[in-house]
Amino acid sequence: MSRTVTPAPARPVPPPVIRTTRRPWRRSTREALTAYAFAAPFVILFVALLVIPLGYAGYLSLYREQLVGGKVFAGLANYRQALDDPLFRDSVLRMARFLVIQVPVMLGAALFFALALDSGRLRFPRLIRLGIFIPYAIPSVIAALMWGYLYGPDFGPFAQLARGVGLDAPGFLTPDWILASLANIVTWEFIGYNMIILFAALQSIPPTLYEAAAMDGAGAWRIAWHIKIPAIRQALMLSVIFSVIGTFQLFNEPKLLAGIAPDAISASYTPNMYAYTLAFTNQEVNYASAVSFLLGVVIVVVSYAVQLASHRRARRS
Repeated sequence: MSRTVTPAPARPVPPPVIRTTRRPWRRSTREALTAYAFAAPFVILFVALLVIPLGYAGYLSLYREQLVGGKVFAGLANYRQALDDPLFRDSVLRMARFLVIQVPVMLGAALFFALALDSGRLRFPRLIRLGIFIPYAIPSVIAALMWGYLYGPDFGPFAQLARGVGLDAPGFLTPDWILASLANIVTWEFIGYNMIILFAALQSIPPTLYEAAAMDGAGAWRIAWHIKIPAIRQALMLSVIFSVIGTFQLFNEPKLLAGIAPDAISASYTPNMYAYTLAFTNQEVNYASAVSFLLGVVIVVVSYAVQLASHRRARRS
C-alpha cells in the first residue's frame, strides 16, 4: 500500500516590522511646545497687564508716604483707614442701592426682549434685535455725553419741551434724581448685551420640550415661565454676575456727568471715582491701592452671595 503524505500547513509570514526613526516622546514634546507657543502671547499679556500691576498695587497698599521718613511700611493700616473712611463706605452703599434698583430692571427688560424674539411672533426680528443691541456698540463715553445733553436743564430737549408747555425743567441732574438718571443710561447701554446672552441660551433649548408642553395644553406664557426661564438659569446667573461687577466698577458715566452736575456727583460718588481721585488728584497712591483692593473684595463677596442664593433657590425648586 502506498502512503499518502499530507503537507504541513504553511505558517503565516508575519508582516515586516517598519521601524520609525522618530521617537514618540519627541513627537509629544513637539506638540507640547507648539501648544505653549500658541498660548504664550496671551500668557505674556495677561502677566504683563494684569498680574504684575496687581502685584505692584498690592505692594503699594502696604506702604505709606510720609513727609518725614519717606516711604515706610504700614502693614494693614491703609486697609483699616479705608474701612473707617465714610466716603468709601458711602460710595459702596450707593452702588449697592444702584445694584438693587437698576440690575433687576435691566435684566427683566433683557429677558422680555429675548423671550419675545425667541417666540418667533415678531416681524423683522433681525432688525429689532439689531436695534436693541446697537446701544451696547456705542462707547460709554459717547453715551454719557449724549444723555448729558438730553438731561441738560438749559439746552436739553426735555427742558425745552417742559418750558414750551409752561412747566419747570425736569431735575434729571439734581441730587435727588441723579442716581435714577445714571441707572437709565446704564440700562439703555446694556439691555442689548444681556439680551443677546439670554437669546443665545434660548436658542439652545430643544424644541421637543415646547412640543410636549403644547400637547399637554400649555400656552405661551406657561412655556416661557416653566420651561424657558428655568432652562436658561445659568445664562441669567452669568448676566447677574457681570452686572454686579459692572455696577461696582461704574466710572465713565458719573465721571462725565460730574462736569455738568457738580452739585449732584462728588469726587467720591462711586468707589472707582474715589480711588481715581485719591491716586491722581490727591496723590495718595498707597491709600488708593488699598481702596481698590477692598473694592475687589466687595465685588467677590457680593458675587459669591448672589451665586450662593441662586444655588439654594435651585435646590429648593
